[in-house]
Amino acid sequence: MSMLRWMFLLLCFPMVLKAQTNTNTTTNVPPFKQFSIITPLPLTLYDGHVFTKNDLPKNKPVLVFVFSVECEHCAHMTEDILKNIDKFGKTQLLMITPFKLERMKAWYDQYNIGKYPNIIMAAEPTRQIMYYYDLRNFPGLYVYNKKHQLVANYEGTVKLDTLLKHL
Repeated sequence: MSMLRWMFLLLCFPMVLKAQTNTNTTTNVPPFKQFSIITPLPLTLYDGHVFTKNDLPKNKPVLVFVFSVECEHCAHMTEDILKNIDKFGKTQLLMITPFKLERMKAWYDQYNIGKYPNIIMAAEPTRQIMYYYDLRNFPGLYVYNKKHQLVANYEGTVKLDTLLKHL
């Protein structure tokens, strides 16, 4: 190979590599932000029935609360929500845990969730919920408007007033 060809390769090769390694930035965006919809994953209710986002009431804001049954912050958040449940009167709360149904049932019973008509609690034990919301720390809180479009998201402890301002 002539010297001119070598120089051309040395000068142009880095640009070719950069062009090939340049990736689309949306691949780093978690699914819940790409699609801005409530999780499409099937969830399992207390009684074993399957629940999906299509089962949610229409024209009602939704607060998705992804929690761990082993998380103290999640327990405190649950207690705060229940103490202030009247402030969530027009909101559907969807509490989802990536733990098995039996573990979710214990939490459901402990907090008497059945007596709150605007709370739906479900298990998603495949843990895909963690990937959908790109959740690294519990709790994960995702606020959707009455058209079920994402308006706010939080990871970790959040004050109720912060959540309520979006509802």
